[in-house]
Amino acid sequence: MSLASDQDAGEHRLSENARRMLALRERVFDTWSRRVRAQVLQARALQQPILIDTLPVFYDNIAQSISPAYPRTSAIDGTTVAAEHGGERARITTYDHAALIEEYQLLRWAIFDVLHREGVALDHVETHAVHSSIDSGIQQAVEAFSLVHSGFRERFAAALTHDLRNPLAATVTALEVILLTDDPTRIKTVAAKALANTQRMSGMIDELLDTMAFHGGRKIQLAIEPVDVHAVVQEVLADAIAAHGHRFEVEGEPVQGWWDRAAMKRVTENLVTNAVKYGSAGTPITIRTSDIYGRLVLTVHNEGEPIPAQEQECIFQMYRRAESAKRDAKGGWGIGLPYVRAVAESHGGSIGLDSSAERGTTFVVDIPLDARPHQNADSLAQEQV
Repeated sequence: MSLASDQDAGEHRLSENARRMLALRERVFDTWSRRVRAQVLQARALQQPILIDTLPVFYDNIAQSISPAYPRTSAIDGTTVAAEHGGERARITTYDHAALIEEYQLLRWAIFDVLHREGVALDHVETHAVHSSIDSGIQQAVEAFSLVHSGFRERFAAALTHDLRNPLAATVTALEVILLTDDPTRIKTVAAKALANTQRMSGMIDELLDTMAFHGGRKIQLAIEPVDVHAVVQEVLADAIAAHGHRFEVEGEPVQGWWDRAAMKRVTENLVTNAVKYGSAGTPITIRTSDIYGRLVLTVHNEGEPIPAQEQECIFQMYRRAESAKRDAKGGWGIGLPYVRAVAESHGGSIGLDSSAERGTTFVVDIPLDARPHQNADSLAQEQV
């Protein structure tokens, strides 16, 4: 049966080699899947239905295109199947342009290798049709991939602008009040609010720049110093309690280590803010710190609607937000959790997630107590290359 995008079952119009290609589809994709998982890092953890995507339809279109009697000149002739593949890769996976192109190249050689192994000899015209289809598919897929990511960036910029506008407006209002009053006490109080909002904007911009650098392949530049993480948590909760009331619980023992204090504070702020935003109103939010086998385990737990399994990875990706977050009206510029991942990994650790209706949602920061060996890991690796 043909899976081609026109769903045409008229195999009488297909050439002998085209029919043999269709019969070998499963072997081609078995070969391709093994090679992609071995050579494309972003493909290794994908479930098979996500990995295979629309490519079997594209493959059957290629089979049609090598048949002189069939009205299809290439695999993308009159169809968006390759574009849909590129769009899905942008929306669902962590692929970049290079990974997308490489999997098409691997498909090209999986086709030729399997056909050769099975004694299917393509003539010059048929071989050219396969190459032309693959090349055109790459172009169409990359264009769609780029358009989707362009849309992500535009929405990201709009959301960031919206979030910066609030503290900026508060700062402007405070400065206007200062210009209109001669009361020293009033001036000092309002100036403190203006400073706090300015620092908030500065923190947003710092997180953005750090996360962009991290996603560009560089670790965040850390200012490592001795840190008492319990003191950091207490600082964050002092502001959180003032804003949201006494719904926070702290568990575990004090933990001291070598980390970037400012970055760890922003990590804790982001996780607590996220728990407040998406947790059920009025339910407790629990922050726990533990020292386990020479590692800090910092967890933030909230009750509420779980994060669906298929969305649990994309919330850590820059320019991406889970669909459940997009559907609500709680806003957010989507940089908080990607920044948390960047900080955790730059400290030599990781950020994990556990979420279900029964257990609630828990974010887990798991990093070494001493991050100093990881501080210059990038520069040392570059020196060894």
